[in-house]
This record gives sequence, structure tokens and C-alpha cells, in this order.
Amino acid sequence: MTDHLGEEQRRQALVIWEYHRMGHQARPCDAAIGLGSHDLGVADRAAELYHAGLFPVLVLTGGNSPTTLARFPRGEAVHYRERALELGVPDEAILLEPHATNTGANITLSRQVLADAGIIPASVLLISKPYMERRTYATTRKLWPEVEAVCASQPVDLDHYLKSIGDEKLVVDMLVGDLQRIIEYPSRGYAINQPVPPTVLAAYHSLLQAGFTTRLISPGQ
Repeated sequence: MTDHLGEEQRRQALVIWEYHRMGHQARPCDAAIGLGSHDLGVADRAAELYHAGLFPVLVLTGGNSPTTLARFPRGEAVHYRERALELGVPDEAILLEPHATNTGANITLSRQVLADAGIIPASVLLISKPYMERRTYATTRKLWPEVEAVCASQPVDLDHYLKSIGDEKLVVDMLVGDLQRIIEYPSRGYAINQPVPPTVLAAYHSLLQAGFTTRLISPGQ
């Protein structure tokens, strides 16, 4: 790991990282959704789980955001599809949703793409960045309550993830931003409530004070 984070900041980031991960056991589902982000590892994990036989159809969802435009200029879902094809996922197993710009849209638009294909799943494997599992779960349970939601991501620890992304500040900013959304979004109707332990809240406030704030939402968002 590089020296960009102090040891205490790293410890606090790890507390939040572990909270964000749901700890679900990946298991067979009727369909999977790969949620777009700056992390191409989502597509890698989706391909791995497809080849393991856990789902017959994969929706790749995502347009662009300020953190992904430079890396994925053709859109997150398009680049994810290209990676999945490279990794041997057949084209006929992939559905594309190239418009979503937030997690709620990822879920609602992917649900519509599946419905348009004649697929009404009882269970969905939600494949995301490691630290986006909990928010993806909370969003899906709110917007699609009748479906069984199972979370999956790459089985990596925080140190390896920081190295793979190559920008520690960005990752910790996003850990903090996702936690803020978990706290704030239930009152806005975007997600179900998720209890946040005091240790996680303490780490959150400490990292806020340390300046990890670029991914926070404003009161009007």
C-alpha cells in the first residue's frame, strides 16, 4: 500500500469497507445485474460467476458519471460488455442498459430491460464494487421489494483494492460518500433503512473531518 493514507485513516476506512460488504454467499439466481462504476473488476466478477453457472442472463448497466467519463468514454455498460465478451461471456447472455447515472436508475432500468426481454426474475445477483454492496442491496429492497436480492463483488481486501484502483483518496472519498447515502437515502424514499453501528459512524465522522468529502451529496440532491 502507498503512503497516501495515514495508519489511523486506513483503519477507519477499513471499518467502513467491512460495513459496506454484505457477506452474502453467491448462489444461483434467475438473472444478474452488473452495476456500472469506475471499477472494471465488476465485469470480471460477473464473467467469473457466469462461468460458474450462477445465472443465465446478465444485465450490464451504467452510462457515465464524473468519475467514469475519462476511463469509460463510451459508457460504463458498454465497456463492461466488451470486457465480459473478452472473458468468454456469450453475447446472447448479455443485456445492455447504457443510460443509468445513479444506483436507483441502475435497478429500475435493469428491471425494465429484463421485463422487455420477457424475464421476470424471482432472484437477482447484484454484482457491484465491493464497497457498494450494502447500498445496492438497500436500494433494490426499496425499489424492487418482491425480488430476492443477493450481493456479490470481487473477493478482495481493502489494501488490494486500493492498489488495483491506484487512487486511495478517490476510494476513501467514495467509501464515505456511499455511507452518507446509506444514512440519508431512506428518508428520501431511495432505499430501505440500514442500521449503522456506532463504530462505523465514528469512523465516518473522523474521515469527514480529515477532508474525505468529494463524493458527498448536497442537501438538494
